[in-house]
Amino acid sequence: MASDKSTPPLTVDSLNPKVLKCEYAVRGEIVSLAQKLQQDLQANPGSHPFEEILYCNIGNPQSLGQQPITFFREVLALCDHPTILDKSETQGLFSADSIERAWQILDQIPGRATGAYSHSQGIKGLRDTIAAGIEARDGFPADPNDIFLTDGASPAVHMMMQLLIRSESDGIFCPIPQYPLYSASIALHGGTLVPYYLDEATGWGLEVSELKKQLETARQKGITVRALVVINPGNPTGQVLAEENQRAIVEFCKKEGLVLLADEVYQENIYVPEKQFHSFKKVARSMGYGDKDIPLVSFQSVSKGYYGECGKRGGYMEVTGFSPEVREQIYKVASVNLCSNISGQILASLVMCPPKVGDESYESYFAEKDGILQSLARRAKTLEDALNSLEGVTCNKAEGAMYLFPQIKLPKKAIQEAEKAKKAPDAYYASRLLNATGIVVVPGSGFGQVPGTWHFRCTILPQEEKIPAIVTRLTDFHKKFMDEFRD
Repeated sequence: MASDKSTPPLTVDSLNPKVLKCEYAVRGEIVSLAQKLQQDLQANPGSHPFEEILYCNIGNPQSLGQQPITFFREVLALCDHPTILDKSETQGLFSADSIERAWQILDQIPGRATGAYSHSQGIKGLRDTIAAGIEARDGFPADPNDIFLTDGASPAVHMMMQLLIRSESDGIFCPIPQYPLYSASIALHGGTLVPYYLDEATGWGLEVSELKKQLETARQKGITVRALVVINPGNPTGQVLAEENQRAIVEFCKKEGLVLLADEVYQENIYVPEKQFHSFKKVARSMGYGDKDIPLVSFQSVSKGYYGECGKRGGYMEVTGFSPEVREQIYKVASVNLCSNISGQILASLVMCPPKVGDESYESYFAEKDGILQSLARRAKTLEDALNSLEGVTCNKAEGAMYLFPQIKLPKKAIQEAEKAKKAPDAYYASRLLNATGIVVVPGSGFGQVPGTWHFRCTILPQEEKIPAIVTRLTDFHKKFMDEFRD
């Protein structure tokens, strides 16, 4: 029998329902609208009440003008084009320590070629360097065989979800608000997101009592909670966990038999003197828990920090506390992807082992790093103060990461208008803001929030000289918006 040609072989209704369930807010509807507006502005300058789109929706520093770290790029350039290492002009163009590091790295790469595949976990010599960097940071040993180099932290998260989730009855504990990579990857792999709410009133605190309550609720529904995701410093919330809070979380995971998934990609982004970063592995080891006592996966990325090398797609996960049999399965899943890209692997090793005192590049490297982090701290404070000055807006301090997550109390009329437009109230606010000012923020509904509250996430990444314009545009828009819908 001939098939019915009028029905296409693939429709939205016949797609994998897990894909349809998956959402990723930081590149969602608002961003699509922003890209259309940008095309309008290019085709018809003056067609909108602003001259440029200001992308405050995603942690993508170099797209907004942040310059890459010179030492990192020198080493990458030399590794990618090693024939110039022997040329006399190279000595005048590149620092001595970048030349030396490039030779060291090339000696570790099969065939000395960045275009070659590597070991599925990543180049052994680079994993040695990263392990030494982790050890220097934490004061506890790190094993290069525990490190899996990945194309940014995101594939590592997907890999762990793939391994942990067997069916919808498997749950993964996630903070709310959360970075939507987690909700998206849990949906794609067919699991259940088990929420735990961060406490906005205490600066986005993580209460173990909340974890216990939500764990009990999930278990009553027949869900087996398998892992706990902690994002520290927080995204989208910008908080930095206190060490005693981390100890309580480790104790909770140990007692309840949960895998601890520690998203630590913002470990360099700390903006307040009273807080500092402690890795969960360091905290667990300092509590006396060894490698066999608690299953722990730590994620790091070259996309964040002061380096912001998002497009290079470099990162790693450090996997500890798993049996050799489970490790074999993790390695098998890594092998399916052959290996992560070599430039990203090199960058991950440079991030964890940058120039040291006495190296030719140290002073310029330190000046670049310090300049970026100090500027980010100033930008965070300026935006935080501006948001807190707006009617009906409250914003917690940005202690770390790259974001602010203000709460906005919207007038009833605005909420009704949003309902008419079939949008969440914060999405309605964000689209109105974009159309009036060219500023792109992400509605809080894309990250999860306490029901009945509304937020948006705003990055602190636009260049410092553009921050005053953002503040002015946002302030003017907000005043007009509140006046328009005043009850």
